[in-house]
Amino acid sequence: MTEERLWNANYIKIWTVNFLVHFSFMLIVPLLPLYLNETFGATKDTIGLVLTGYAIMALTIRPFSGYMVDSFPRKTVLIICGVLFFGIFVGYLAAGSLAAFAVFRTLHGAPFGATTVAASTVAIDVVPSSRRGEAIGYYGLSNNLAMALGPALAIALLEAFSGNYKALFWVSLAASFIGLLLEISIHPPKRDFVPEKKVLSLDRFFLLDGWREAIGITCFAFSYGVLSTYVAIYGKEELGITSGTGLFFGLCAIGLILSRLTGAHALREGKVSRNASMGMCVSFFGYLLFAALHNPIGYYGAALIIGLGNGHMYPAFQTMFINLAENSQRGTANSSILTSWDAGVGLGVLIGGLFSEFWGYHSAFWTAWLVNAFGVTFYFLRIRSHFESNKLR
Repeated sequence: MTEERLWNANYIKIWTVNFLVHFSFMLIVPLLPLYLNETFGATKDTIGLVLTGYAIMALTIRPFSGYMVDSFPRKTVLIICGVLFFGIFVGYLAAGSLAAFAVFRTLHGAPFGATTVAASTVAIDVVPSSRRGEAIGYYGLSNNLAMALGPALAIALLEAFSGNYKALFWVSLAASFIGLLLEISIHPPKRDFVPEKKVLSLDRFFLLDGWREAIGITCFAFSYGVLSTYVAIYGKEELGITSGTGLFFGLCAIGLILSRLTGAHALREGKVSRNASMGMCVSFFGYLLFAALHNPIGYYGAALIIGLGNGHMYPAFQTMFINLAENSQRGTANSSILTSWDAGVGLGVLIGGLFSEFWGYHSAFWTAWLVNAFGVTFYFLRIRSHFESNKLR
């Protein structure tokens, strides 16, 4: 029997769109704390507040995004979100004050949150159902490549343009525009919209049966939010690592890519719980290493280990959400995991900033590890058995 094709033209295009969206995002995120500090003199707690606005906006919009992509033509929703995502990059270039930058950064969370929901749902639509779990795993590789290339290119651009952060915003603007052009060229399968419910209910905005999984992913996102936001400024101020942020994210991305490549086949075989369990335990050790060892070994070693763990954990959790949902709730399932991730990252950025300001970076990183430990414990106590008993596929 001939195997159904996974890498069709539409899947390649939406995969590339996801790469470009996350590339334009990762190009500036790791260096934003330094930019805000050097350009506007922002303190650590102020940086946390400014950057949290983005996550809060994405968190707010994502439940509605899931409803929109389940209820209206997904390509139309995707293009509208892509236009807005591209347009707000202009605001970064125009912002002349910390307040103005904070406004544009907060607003940008909405199209980013909606675009990622729409794109991931389109990606599921354009692949054969028999290869959906595998497709989810490979789809995430686009995020990981963006994570590897974005920070490294950002540092190279800063050096080439003598510390001019505007160059980063221009490249992000260009990448998002190319992504928009690709979105226009995608041709997803047509769907006839037939409302299943006349009255809107909460489960059209959040997958209620996935609340346990949502708690787990929020904990893991919290830990990642703390590290990814403060790793550059921590490395510079305490370890004397001035140009190692790109290597940190590169190692993390290598771990993510390796684990996604090895884990995609296991997801296809239905070994979802095994992948999740293995990934969480590996990441747990990585966060412990980062918090305990205050030297380059802990700094870079943790990056690779966390990448290896998250590369198994996140696709497994996304598959859980999809497998707990009806086909008509694919958008809701995708928005639910992304909403949970945003909530965790936002809390991590905010609390990490406060802890760093008043008690130092180490308190923030130990808190990240403790929250991760709670998520792992909750998974083995409540999440794994619930998923195995309630999965639809």
